[in-house]
Amino acid sequence: MLTTFHADEHVLRALRAGAAGFLLKDTPPAEIVAAVHRVAAGDPVLSPAVTQQLIEHVAGAGQDLRRSRGRDLLDRLNDREREVALAVGEGKSNAEIGGALYMSVATVKTHVSRILTKVDLNNRVQIALLTHDAGLLDGNAP
Repeated sequence: MLTTFHADEHVLRALRAGAAGFLLKDTPPAEIVAAVHRVAAGDPVLSPAVTQQLIEHVAGAGQDLRRSRGRDLLDRLNDREREVALAVGEGKSNAEIGGALYMSVATVKTHVSRILTKVDLNNRVQIALLTHDAGLLDGNAP
């Protein structure tokens, strides 16, 4: 396909319809000819701008999936456990969490253990990754 349009919907629709190549009209003529030969030989061809756009689309879709999965897992927690999970995600120690949330270190440890059990994780690093994936650390808390 040779087009001036490189919006996601055009690229994806063309590829789903069976296009083996997608070039923008600003591609130099010699590259268009080379691309036709590569497609005829069975190799897919995409303009660099289209490749970048698809990479961003796929990366974004993966992020959306991780965010959705992370939020689903965090929905298993009560409000206090969620506060502790966020503090773990921020890299705070048990003592720092206790001080910030007005609870003993033993209580923080209990909450961390419950979080690990409820969301089927093995350690604090995984809790931190979960809060990041869910978007809790970027101001988009569920």
